[in-house]
This record gives sequence, C-alpha cells and structure tokens, in this order.
Amino acid sequence: MTKMTRIALATLAVMGATTAMAQSSVTLYGRINTTVERQKIGDVNNTKMENNASRFGLMGTEDLGGGLKAGFVLESGFASDTGAGAGGGLSFNRQSEVNLSGNFGMLRLGHWLAPSYYVTADYISMHNHDTGKSSDAFYAYGTNDKNSQPYSSNGISYKTPTFGGFNVEAGAYLHEKNPAQFGKKNQYDVAANYENGGLGLGAGYTKFDDASQYAVRASYNFGSIILGGYVQRSKNFGFDQVPAAGVGTRTAYRLSGAYFLGASEFHLNVGRAGSLKNVPESSALQYTLGYNYNLSKRTKVYGYYTKVNNSKGANYMTGTAGTDFSSFALGVRHNF
Repeated sequence: MTKMTRIALATLAVMGATTAMAQSSVTLYGRINTTVERQKIGDVNNTKMENNASRFGLMGTEDLGGGLKAGFVLESGFASDTGAGAGGGLSFNRQSEVNLSGNFGMLRLGHWLAPSYYVTADYISMHNHDTGKSSDAFYAYGTNDKNSQPYSSNGISYKTPTFGGFNVEAGAYLHEKNPAQFGKKNQYDVAANYENGGLGLGAGYTKFDDASQYAVRASYNFGSIILGGYVQRSKNFGFDQVPAAGVGTRTAYRLSGAYFLGASEFHLNVGRAGSLKNVPESSALQYTLGYNYNLSKRTKVYGYYTKVNNSKGANYMTGTAGTDFSSFALGVRHNF
C-alpha cells in the first residue's frame, strides 16, 4: 500500500467519523439543588438539609434522514444532601424514554412525569421549579406506578407538531405496574398548550380508574413581571397528591407572580385546596415568599419562607390531620 493510499484512507475514515458525529449527539445535563432549612411541623422545630429534586441525565438524538430523528432521555434522581441514589442506587427513575420525531410530531415510549402537569402547574412554579418543601402541596397527579410516584410508567404518547403556537400530547400508560387497589386499569393523559408572545394557556386531563383530574392554566410574561395561575378539579386524590379511592371531589387553585430586577428575582405564590367531598374540614392554604439571586446563567442562591395551614381534617405535607407545616430555607441551585 502506497503512502498516498494510506493518507487517502485515513482521510476518509476521519471524514466518516465526522459525518457520524454530525448526525448524532449525546448531552449530559443535570441540576444540584440543596437547602438548609428551619422547619416546623405543629409545635416541633427542626433544622435540616434538604435535597430539592437534584438530578442528572443523558439525552441524545440521531438524524435518520428525511426529517426523521430518533431520540432518548435517561434521567436519574439523587440526594444532594447525602449523595445517595434514588431508592438507594442508580436508576433512571425520573425519566426513561425512546422516541421518534419528524414532521408528523413525536412518538414516545417509556416513563416520565405526566404532560398534563407540565402544561398547567409546572408553568407557574417559577420560584424553585416546583421542588423541595416550597413545591405545590395541592396539585393532584395521576400515576400508575406505586414505586415511582408521581411518575407514570409503560407510557405510549403522541405529541403533535406545533401549529401557530398550539400543540397537543395524548398518551396511555399500561396497567402492569398499577397499585393493587386500582386493578387492571390503564391511565390516560391529555395535555394542550398554547404560546403566543407573552400569553400562555394550558389544559390537562388525567383518568385512572375512579381517579381523575382536569386543570386549566393561564400565564402572561410582561417582561420584568410574570403572572400566572391554574384551577384544578380532581376526584379521588388524597393528601399525598396521588389516587385515593373514595375521598371524593375537590377544587384547588394556585396563583403565582414573579418580578425580575437585574440578577434578582422576587417570588410570591398562594394556593388553596378546597375540602374533599367525603373528608370533613379538609381544606388547606399554602403561601410562599421567595428571593433568588442569579450568580450566573446556571447558578443561583436563594431563600424562601413557605407555610401550609391545614384544617382539622387535612394533613398536607405533615401526615397528621390538623397539623401545619412551615419552613425557612437558604439554598444554592446549579445547573449543568
């Protein structure tokens, strides 16, 4: 083999590798979010370090040609305060999916948080991305996985392309991992989202045996101010936000506002859960005041005060009826 032939073959090999890299990509991403908190449950005070949904993941795509792409997401949660993996070891308990996308939209297979949540409650959880003790105490999730609440497993979902700022995602979640009390029932979830300039609208519906929820959301971005809110009507969801047979219907709402001034963010949100139909005096109120300071695009320090006031028959965030919860927290969040 001549020297020129060897050079030509090496050049082709490099070109081939470069082409393959251009057609596919894999990204490592994550978030480490930790707070030190002074918590109060009833009359008992405690100082704790809390993990606020820290995570890391891998996502990738491959260009298959003709506008068709294959993709995947593998996301694992971990405890930033102890270093332990979720459930005691490494698992992709937060998200595990493979998908195909193109001009037709996207087809997804796997495990993820319900899209109906993302187009409603998640959009207005601006302070700490709905994590930790300041997260929304009242939103009712639909879930068919008793080992990984509030995530849904064995999902088959289709998302339309976005037309004029509007798209819809609908999915079915197979019954093989159902909690025993729900029998062999599939879960169904539908989400619709609309974005036009500063205006955002969303609606979500979940059905799982005798449990169901539907919610609508509106938000508007004025530039330095963002305002939003949702209203949810649910049936047979308990105080832990997941299905609970026989507790009846309930209406909940949450209002949220944020003001941005340079590197500073000022946050206020208020939520209320009405009484469950079959549980007397089970209403509750939650409010949170928060301040974030952005050290960079990826890192912020923050503080908040949150409180949940439970009526005599409610036990949101505490597990004990009539007992209130509050927390004052200081934290750091870093995205990578």
